[in-house]
Amino acid sequence: MVKKKLLSVTLVAVTVCSMIFTGCGNSAENTGNDTGKTDTDVQAGNTAGDVADVADDVEKPEKITIMVDGTFQATLADGQEEWVNKWEELTGIELEVIQPDHNAYYDVLGQTFASGPENWPDVVILGSSYYSGYAGEGALWDMTDAWNNSELKKNPNTDVAVVEGNMLDGHLYGLALGGGGGCMTFLRKQWLDNCGLDIPTTYEEYLEMLDAFSNGDPDGDGINGNTIGVSAAGFVGNEAPYTNYLPEFYQDAYPSFYQGEDGVWRDGFTEDSMKEAIKRLQDAYNKGYIDKESLTNATSNCRTKFMEGEFGAFTYWAGGWSDQLSAGLAANGQDSELVFMPPIAEVGKYWQRCAPVYAITSSCKNPEGVFKYFLESIFDDGDMETLWIYGVEGVHWSRQAETVCGNTYQDGEFHMLEMRSQPGVQYTTIIMGDTNICPLTERLVPVKKYTEESMEIFNANNKTAPLPVTTDMMSQYNGDLTSLKNSIIADCVVQGISVEEGYKRFEQEGGVEWSQAIVDSLNNK
Repeated sequence: MVKKKLLSVTLVAVTVCSMIFTGCGNSAENTGNDTGKTDTDVQAGNTAGDVADVADDVEKPEKITIMVDGTFQATLADGQEEWVNKWEELTGIELEVIQPDHNAYYDVLGQTFASGPENWPDVVILGSSYYSGYAGEGALWDMTDAWNNSELKKNPNTDVAVVEGNMLDGHLYGLALGGGGGCMTFLRKQWLDNCGLDIPTTYEEYLEMLDAFSNGDPDGDGINGNTIGVSAAGFVGNEAPYTNYLPEFYQDAYPSFYQGEDGVWRDGFTEDSMKEAIKRLQDAYNKGYIDKESLTNATSNCRTKFMEGEFGAFTYWAGGWSDQLSAGLAANGQDSELVFMPPIAEVGKYWQRCAPVYAITSSCKNPEGVFKYFLESIFDDGDMETLWIYGVEGVHWSRQAETVCGNTYQDGEFHMLEMRSQPGVQYTTIIMGDTNICPLTERLVPVKKYTEESMEIFNANNKTAPLPVTTDMMSQYNGDLTSLKNSIIADCVVQGISVEEGYKRFEQEGGVEWSQAIVDSLNNK
């Protein structure tokens, strides 16, 4: 019976992912501030023996296997082998990293779960939309007791609220390494200046800016109409809050299930606000304001296009990415000055997503050991935490006197090195930012200009996305329902079918029935 239910939810996950036209959800990007510190010269010696000293009551695993998406930025192209070697040196444990292509991650994860527990990794990264589903089906180990008894929870510097914000009915199945972060809109200042525009404060002003960016000469090359207003990785995201890459068009609309202030659950896709959002997207797309490749873009495509000067408004992760995008613009010979747009009046607040988590699967043979030696060991305020934030000395960072990407450093001055995968741009942080659940005591580098500025605006203007809840009806229908919703949005925006036709299809193909069944199950939970 349990095996059948697990198969059901994994097939749902596969269905959902194969139909969602978006890039990162994540997890999934590195959304933390580009800051953090531990002086490894002072704290050297935090080795495998030290870890064993504080965890001698827990069996030490011989090997740990993890499956990660692109938010684990120590990729094969960017020093994963050296990162793993350093991790193994610190712990004395073999580590196997399975990293599918970022945009195919949930497809591969779903197929892996469907293939049977004997093939499951010990640890997986899960965005909020998948976390509650897999937890509800018994695929994840309940780490509540391990968390409650951990030194990490007892540490006064640990942000317990972020961790326990992912509890489901009082149980914890995944550890968030930091807050969820969120997206805000970055603008090319040079383009605004060339068009004689101020930062938009309303949707009308936002459309005026997109029109100028799409039909004018914002880049000053003497040619009108060879640039784009805005681009995105899909029209709708694959995890809560779903609308974060195109907030100005969605405004008060939400395409999934949410609980109102009155405590009643609703499906936002069925509300008039969603129909109006689709019309706004459709209109802007038809006018050429939105990149025509948005349906198939990955977030990496968007970053590259932005840094190469193809479009001027980019809603992306506040924090360290802002300085990285600015550096990318400079590396491509573009003016690198950015400005940050507070949410327009119709949006009100940007969404802060539910934090992605590292979850231990229920097939793991030694989950207590994996929790202690893999998850809890991250936050040692020493060499391990430095590794997770900054990576490996000589690969990702250095203290040698040298010039990197035009920046000159003195001997002994900590600095990040040039990215292997993106020449001309320095690494910021590697896997997590220093604004994690238990930050380093000291910082290695100062907060960068745009990181600080973007986070200040975002922190003052955000709201937390709803944590998805699972029910039997959700598990049974939401995969097909989400695929249908996303297909309708795509058809309306790209193919030009009317919103009325789209919602007629929603009814004809079972969407209304599935939606109501899920709403009823949520309200009767």
